[in-house]
Amino acid sequence: MFYRTHAEIYVPDRTPEKEALARTTHLGIGAHADDLEIMAYHGIAECYRRKTRWFTSITCGDGAGSPRNGPYERMKLGQFKETRRREQRSAARIGRYSAAIQLDYPSAEIRNLRNGNIRSDLTTVLLRTRPRWIYTHNLADRHETHLAVVLHVLEALRSLGPKGWPRRLYGCEVWGSLDWLPGSQKVALDCSKHPLVSRKLLQVFRSQIGSGKRYDLATLGRRQANATYHHSESADAARGITFAMDLMPLLRNRRLNPLRYVSYMVERLERDLLSPLRALRS
Repeated sequence: MFYRTHAEIYVPDRTPEKEALARTTHLGIGAHADDLEIMAYHGIAECYRRKTRWFTSITCGDGAGSPRNGPYERMKLGQFKETRRREQRSAARIGRYSAAIQLDYPSAEIRNLRNGNIRSDLTTVLLRTRPRWIYTHNLADRHETHLAVVLHVLEALRSLGPKGWPRRLYGCEVWGSLDWLPGSQKVALDCSKHPLVSRKLLQVFRSQIGSGKRYDLATLGRRQANATYHHSESADAARGITFAMDLMPLLRNRRLNPLRYVSYMVERLERDLLSPLRALRS
């Protein structure tokens, strides 16, 4: 089904793979194990213990490039990759995912935008899931592999045409906040539901926490900060928010270049920042 020999589909409740993929309503597509638990928790929470909503995850990378410090420093690369795989499976069980797909690509292959194998694998899953909501990386992320993933996702979706598109396509924050986005492109995703599940999903990735990357604390802190600083003149409406970039315009308009789309947002940011200063000085 997939290009890489060690790619896998893990179904926590042991439903047949075809059925597990077909029942998917919310799909997350990330570069690394734990990316989706950081950026797509809104989708996980929306589906948690719901009979008519199901979250499926796609992890594109093989985990080889993750930091290895502390107790993991001397672990052989193959063992470390398998540790990352097991952690992602554990997250799928905790979050009650419909399925967890791991495509097992090295980061260098993901960053090769001419690599049609990744897009082919993504297209296969998109055709078998037909999700209504998709969460992936955003076009202003500071991690090059994350950027490559969202570009692969856009190309795969564009190749399917409108009948294969979701209702919503969100580019979510990991490396870098999206608080700066202009209002029309910024989506606030409420991550307040099931706080214990949220924490457990982040803490299951012990290989990262034990290597000195406290993604659990950082992610929960950012969500709380987003919620508090989202509006200055009203009480917090949510306990946690993840910001996302609306990527649907890039599907509706195939001629819209991702670079131009981000440039437009940066130009809007400049206007939004300078206008109040000019008004006060006039």
